[in-house]
Amino acid sequence: MPPTPNAPVIRCDVPGSFARAVFHERHPALLRQVLAALPYGPAQRAALRRLLAESTSGELTPPDPHWPDHARWLAWGAGMWGRPWGEAPFLWAESWFYRRLLDATGYFRPGAWQGVDPFAPFKSAELAGPAVDAELAALATLPEDGRADALLTSALWGNRADLSFRITAGTDDGPTTGGLLVDDRAVLWDALAAAAGGRVCVVADNAGPELLPDLLLIDHLLAHGSVGSAVLFVKPQPYFVSDATMADVLATLERLRAAPGPTGARLRRALADGTLEVRTHPFFCAPLPYHDLPADLRAEFAGAAMTILKGDLNYRRLVGDRHWPATTPFADTAAHFPSPVTALRTLKSEVAVGLPAPLAARLDRTDPTWRTGGHHAVIQSHPTT
Repeated sequence: MPPTPNAPVIRCDVPGSFARAVFHERHPALLRQVLAALPYGPAQRAALRRLLAESTSGELTPPDPHWPDHARWLAWGAGMWGRPWGEAPFLWAESWFYRRLLDATGYFRPGAWQGVDPFAPFKSAELAGPAVDAELAALATLPEDGRADALLTSALWGNRADLSFRITAGTDDGPTTGGLLVDDRAVLWDALAAAAGGRVCVVADNAGPELLPDLLLIDHLLAHGSVGSAVLFVKPQPYFVSDATMADVLATLERLRAAPGPTGARLRRALADGTLEVRTHPFFCAPLPYHDLPADLRAEFAGAAMTILKGDLNYRRLVGDRHWPATTPFADTAAHFPSPVTALRTLKSEVAVGLPAPLAARLDRTDPTWRTGGHHAVIQSHPTT
């Protein structure tokens, strides 16, 4: 059966919902941390306080005409300006919140704070932490047999290191308890084997402890000839607290260069000779699903042997941020993507598709937070376009 056409869009005005908690619990905690981490001045602090008040109880105001992306956001918000924030789709409202946060901190405006990532202190602390040393040491000693699967698993569960999730979910970094709900890794490996020497695209999610295993996986695929080239897509600007930008890629490469093993040097050579490219596009910070990929980005994905989408936000954008029945086939929601696609996702929001009916029923019965708690994950693949 195709996806239910009237599956309701997730909104952030439903009392008791995860989406509402993001705006009324997570965002206030986030802004307190941002203000504590960087010495913003009175005007920036006042702007952040206004943003918090507006996003929890106010209306959506159009973008400033002087914004460099004014025209895009004006179009993206058509029909929503002047309405309460809670009436906007959750995905759209979250994106708008982070764009407004950048404006409040002066990220785009000429001046001393232009280009300063408000989340940089969090990212730097994560990347410099002792847990990263332990992870790198463990990954460096993986046996060759099964190494690809181990790196894929590390990239999957690395998604749990999302800083925005941990702001209100606690800081437990221990082993996950819920396990893997769907495991389509064989589809991924078969697709790459069938297109030997082809190109893999990886759409990154978070920086720091998540980006490290992503880069290690890319290095392994290139070094072992599983793919002929790789493209890593990152955000063009800070987004959703810990999302990776080019600056984060460079910082991670430096961390790898100082670590034992040849990975750091190999990745730098791959960048220098073009075997590995890092690209970005404004669409990666758009409040839109991948159904609405612009033509130029769609063409970039179209020639890939496989596109690996990392993380919760990319999953929401791929399948649609809606209250799908969890048994909705993944293929029905992902077949629109222009290349074979694999989602590596730790569950941290209400969207879920592609689960067997008995499993979905058991989870609903035994674990009311299975969709949002970060203790469950999926590897879901759709092999053909």
